[in-house]
Amino acid sequence: MDDLVGRLAAPAEDEVAALDAWWRANNYLTVGQIYLMANPLLNEPLAVEHIKPRLLGHWGTSPALSFIYAHTSRLIRETGQEVLYLTGPGHGGPALVAAGYLEGTYTEVYPDVTLDTEGMRRLFRQFSAPGGIPSHVSVTTPGSIHEGGELGYVLVHAFGAVMDNPDLLALAIVGDGEAETGPLEGSWKGISFLNPVRDGAVLPVLHLNGAKIAGPTVLARKDPAEVRSLLEGHGYEVLEVEGEDVPGMHYRFAAALAQAWGRIRTIQESARSGDWDGTRPRWPLIVLRTPKGWTGPDVVDGVQVRGTHRAHQVPLSGVRENPEHLRLLEEWLRSYGPEELFDADGSPVDLVRRVTPTGALRMSATPHANGGLLTQPLDLPDHRDHAVDVPAPATVRHESTRQLGELLRETYRRNPHTFRLSSPDETTSNRLGAVLEASDRAFAEPTTAADDKVSRDGRVMEVLSEHSCHGWLEGYTLTGRHGMFATYEAFAMVSASQTIQHAKWLQEAEHLPWRARIPSLNILLTSTAWRNDHNGFSHQGPGLIQNVLNARGTVARVYLPPDANCLLSVADHCLRSTSYVNLLVIDKQPQLQYLTAAQADAHCARGAGVWEWAGTDDGTVDPDIVLACAGDVVTMETIAAAHILRERMPQLRTRVVNVVDLMSLLRPGDHPHGMDDTAFKELFTDHVDVVFAFHGYPGAVHQLVHGRPAADRFRVRGFIEEGTTTTPFDMVVRNHASRYHLVIDALDRARRTPSGASALKTWCQERLAAHEVYVVEHLQDMPEVRDWSLTDHGHDHEHEHKHDHEHDHDHEHGAVG
Repeated sequence: MDDLVGRLAAPAEDEVAALDAWWRANNYLTVGQIYLMANPLLNEPLAVEHIKPRLLGHWGTSPALSFIYAHTSRLIRETGQEVLYLTGPGHGGPALVAAGYLEGTYTEVYPDVTLDTEGMRRLFRQFSAPGGIPSHVSVTTPGSIHEGGELGYVLVHAFGAVMDNPDLLALAIVGDGEAETGPLEGSWKGISFLNPVRDGAVLPVLHLNGAKIAGPTVLARKDPAEVRSLLEGHGYEVLEVEGEDVPGMHYRFAAALAQAWGRIRTIQESARSGDWDGTRPRWPLIVLRTPKGWTGPDVVDGVQVRGTHRAHQVPLSGVRENPEHLRLLEEWLRSYGPEELFDADGSPVDLVRRVTPTGALRMSATPHANGGLLTQPLDLPDHRDHAVDVPAPATVRHESTRQLGELLRETYRRNPHTFRLSSPDETTSNRLGAVLEASDRAFAEPTTAADDKVSRDGRVMEVLSEHSCHGWLEGYTLTGRHGMFATYEAFAMVSASQTIQHAKWLQEAEHLPWRARIPSLNILLTSTAWRNDHNGFSHQGPGLIQNVLNARGTVARVYLPPDANCLLSVADHCLRSTSYVNLLVIDKQPQLQYLTAAQADAHCARGAGVWEWAGTDDGTVDPDIVLACAGDVVTMETIAAAHILRERMPQLRTRVVNVVDLMSLLRPGDHPHGMDDTAFKELFTDHVDVVFAFHGYPGAVHQLVHGRPAADRFRVRGFIEEGTTTTPFDMVVRNHASRYHLVIDALDRARRTPSGASALKTWCQERLAAHEVYVVEHLQDMPEVRDWSLTDHGHDHEHEHKHDHEHDHDHEHGAVG
């Protein structure tokens, strides 16, 4: 291998000529995309009518991105190395679009954009234009799994992509602006979780070009020795390349890239041959310093542009109004020698093509960037094998997520290379610790005898960063593998923007037939707002539900299983699904159980149903009030409220509806899971008031039922930002969602007011007052709520209401839905 590395490090003169030709061609195509809508090969003098009316795009980072791309392509041609190219500075979109075009991949997926003059014209016109493509390295860009529009995630995506992917090298370009973000600052530690035997490698290239949109960047202004010390402190072997001279930079970067690749291969071959003591390797990292806007206009209107923030976007912004700018643009474009790079028909010449790898080794054609092509379905156990026994509803308690942990343990065992759980130091806390019976926690740093289930061979991912855990799973699923991200509910908001961005990616991918469906991003929220009574207000926030509800229905799913068997049923469904963001919300504390495994499957397949055993409605006439619920704690409060009404006011006809699939409340035209009007009416009627106890913010339910008959009849109780360190029941009291509040609402809104309603409301208010005194004196809830169940009340455990409508809304288990 030393000979190969040596040859890569010292390219021959003709190789440098080919590298430079490809780079110049890519720069030409990049500038063309920003400025031109006609005359793509400058076959006539550049004129105003050839210029786009709106000049959009980012030049500053692009030339360095294509420079690195050219050299990586040469590495691939010479070694056969599979490479996934990720660009943190996503605004360098035109450079990566141009790269895919030169490699021929772009024409393969977009046949109208041909490798000729007309195709080049279309390539230019479509960029950042109506009816065209975005300016980022977006989902429309072949070879991309990382848009880079929201900065900070390139390294976590890269690390996730190489986990259990031993032959893959993820080359991740980190911009110096991006390096200032919190997520990126926290992601350097990814090498502390890589195992060189079974994982691939990440090669970060920290590109310091000196400036952001309007000012300097921190790392570019630091003393290089400080930057080197920082990165070495993270555990990297730092290689540095600096300059702007051509061809000198080609030789220097070729040598650094060869050295980095050689070091990676040495680490991997040593580990895989058994000659490894388990010490974390010192993985290579390249620091590349080039001027911002390299090879672009130097001085414009007497002001320095190249190497400053002024090169960030469009260096010549007045080309349609200013003849001097137009002249400079033509001079800039012709400086690349397009007549030397493209034939008369507009196709790249052989010298340019010489750098490009073949077939799937082209970075724009790698199947790792179209992970659905590589996806294998999970081998899942029967989730019913992990069900809890429910002899009667609301009579026994279990920690529901503990049962999920057992299911995930078996999933790990059956899928040792294609499934991972990530969680920010919360696997055991969230009662998922059974997975540690199948796999340790991954850790490449030194371990001690005091560590629990921590080893270099572990595949359970824990790091105290929601960004890293979320991003690792994104990279893992985008490259075709499966997993779940579990976190405390309130702190899912730390990475909420990642959830939204991933949903946007999936949404855009739907429109691209060449993009294969990928495993879903499954997010489990536990340690929820209602049971973080010991941690307090900072830990109480169900906001991610609202974020996911706002995503397009074709990609967004929200499930609120009320008990363990429903959780198992929903999780089985989510792990089998593809190209969704699945949000599952349930607490980890012991909670009442309601449905048997068979009943849970039926209930979850419907998405919502009447629980006849909980109410007094026999279905022959409309009820006086509907008590609806979605979420585990509020379901218990609803069942308790229904029980109070049954015991103290049996003449009032109550119907209890539980919703597990939140999207089923939407209309069919708004979501594939939405109930049709008949099904909705059979659950909620079209005129009876509904008291709805909801896990999240009340406005979410109003949003979901908008457009339904008499939607204002829904009275929603939910989390209203009332919290503190207190008892579990005090949390629902503070948020006016307790059983007593629900009873009062039911009496106020019932179609008829039975005798004794006023007295019952008074009794409820007295119980609330008694609660307030009791918790302060005894520091716990009253026994009547703390230990409440239906154990002594003998209600039949019947199947759900005969009026449940088995409507087909693409939610049958085993189907993608």
